[in-house]
Amino acid sequence: MKLRTFLTSAVAAAAALAFSAPAALAQSNYKSEYRMSLVLGTAFPWGKGGEIWANKVRERTNGRINIKLYPGVSLIQGDQTREFSALRQGVIDMAIGSTINWSPQVKQLNLFSLPFLMPDYAAIDALTQGEVGKSLFATLDKAGVVPLAWGENGYREISNSKHPIKTPADLKGMKIRVVGSPLFLDTFTALGANPTQMSWADAQPAMASGAVDGQENPLAIFTAAKLHSVAQKYLTLWGYIADPLIFVVNKEVWNSWTPADREIVRQAAIDAGKEEIALARKGVIEADKPLLKQIEGLGVTVTQLTPAERDAFVQATRPVYNKWKGQVGADLVNMAEKAIAARKQ
Repeated sequence: MKLRTFLTSAVAAAAALAFSAPAALAQSNYKSEYRMSLVLGTAFPWGKGGEIWANKVRERTNGRINIKLYPGVSLIQGDQTREFSALRQGVIDMAIGSTINWSPQVKQLNLFSLPFLMPDYAAIDALTQGEVGKSLFATLDKAGVVPLAWGENGYREISNSKHPIKTPADLKGMKIRVVGSPLFLDTFTALGANPTQMSWADAQPAMASGAVDGQENPLAIFTAAKLHSVAQKYLTLWGYIADPLIFVVNKEVWNSWTPADREIVRQAAIDAGKEEIALARKGVIEADKPLLKQIEGLGVTVTQLTPAERDAFVQATRPVYNKWKGQVGADLVNMAEKAIAARKQ
């Protein structure tokens, strides 16, 4: 009887060990720290979203997954356009990346940079939270990363040191800092400007010195980066494009985690993405737009285009839109246009 009891206990213990061993073995392969790449730090909604995601993951995994933030894309010497490649190669473990910065490697992400495609926030949501968003996530997965959730950098408004911009003619000859995207070069060239590619790290000194006249970025970046202090005295709200962000993980890193931890990281990204979007829109979507009042209080002249004035910019950039529709993918753009037309405002 004692022998039978001993054997039964031994078999049960062996079975329990067999079931727990794979999970224990998997967790023994976890890194002590995972590197998250960000363009902006925690003073901005973008960086704050990374901090929120990292904190939620650490708390929900009881410290099994610890994430360190690397703002300024410092893991790749500040070169924003190399981030996606570095993520695929494993130089970066995870990131919250810009659709603009990743568009050179994933052409479909140029969708969001088509000039004047998205007229309002409901249009952005119709794309990211619908079939277009699912299609883009499938594309990213095939490209070698694991996309988890959407965030947002915001509508990119234009500022300069010279004069108010109300018509395309006001941009003629103006040196505008842009990111390293051929679509941006085409858009600003069509408007008569002189687009100049440079990293964000180089942009602020260039504005301060007068090497460039202006830039385009979301209002949250305008205030957090104190662009009024580098001669950006004129700001025009034209809403020509918005820049969704994407929470992603390197595929090998993702596969190294247990299924349970993968689900924790995914849900943490979704939750952090919602909080980050709310931060990015704060002060802009409210009826009294307190962020604009704050900017005007800094001595900045804010110009809000009338529908007719905005349409002049739409018409001037339409050839660029039509050219790039084919490069992005006509089917994807058509899907996006239909989703926007059917959106609930």
